[in-house]
Amino acid sequence: MKLGTVRREGSTTAFSSIAGETRYHDALDVLDLVGRDGWSHDDGTAGPEPDPAELAPPVLSPRKIICVGLNYTDHAREVGKEAPAVPTLFAKVATTLVGAREPLEMPDVSTRVDWEAELAIVIGREIRNASAEEAQAAILGYSVLNDLSIRDWQNRTSEWFQGKNFDRTCPFGPVVVTPDELDLASGLAVTCTVNGEVMQAGTTADMIFSPVDIVVYITQFLTLQPGDVIATGTPAGVGFTRKPPVFLVPGDTLTTSIEGIGELRNDCTAAETLVGGTV
Repeated sequence: MKLGTVRREGSTTAFSSIAGETRYHDALDVLDLVGRDGWSHDDGTAGPEPDPAELAPPVLSPRKIICVGLNYTDHAREVGKEAPAVPTLFAKVATTLVGAREPLEMPDVSTRVDWEAELAIVIGREIRNASAEEAQAAILGYSVLNDLSIRDWQNRTSEWFQGKNFDRTCPFGPVVVTPDELDLASGLAVTCTVNGEVMQAGTTADMIFSPVDIVVYITQFLTLQPGDVIATGTPAGVGFTRKPPVFLVPGDTLTTSIEGIGELRNDCTAAETLVGGTV
């Protein structure tokens, strides 16, 4: 099953898709839908496949967005770090999120905006102190995310928060795909291109900590809730490690894709051209 959210007529609507048949539900987003008892039996209303331009983040305002850094051996190596013994965690906020075709806001206070293509976990049920089996059962599905990093702000202090939380710098979507439709064990291709040039080409099989490992670890110290999003780290190929370094600029098109889930294609737009969150 695929789950997502569209923007239409000044509002939002959740949809589901099974075997290519799309149905729309009386819910504002995926979180609103799956928070209801018996949601998987909600037949909704049949409709056309959503226009990619209408796609919003599947969860509009997650309670928590937790990110894992240095979770691919090749990426840890390219930034000069050892593979971590435990997950390296930091947080993002919901105002960073944009949909699958929505513009990214290039900040006017930096010219060092970098890309990080990532598999995202979306949590489907409340869970704390999870076993591996409980963690697996709590995963609603997987999505695509690009954790844009404003590198100079990220490196101002030893904490990464400020460089990871600029408004409208985190595309997320296009849908959430349930685990039964994906073969994570064999690895899913993770790709990032800028203006059609491949920058990252990895596979989720190379993650140091698996999605289940990550959920088990996080729930040792906090409760995960429906709609929470966990970004699982990025493979090698980020811009600041290139010689010379390469960064995103207004006018670029950033494309992020994960095999079996889908594609984000976002235009990089100068902040001053955005009014009220839209072009």
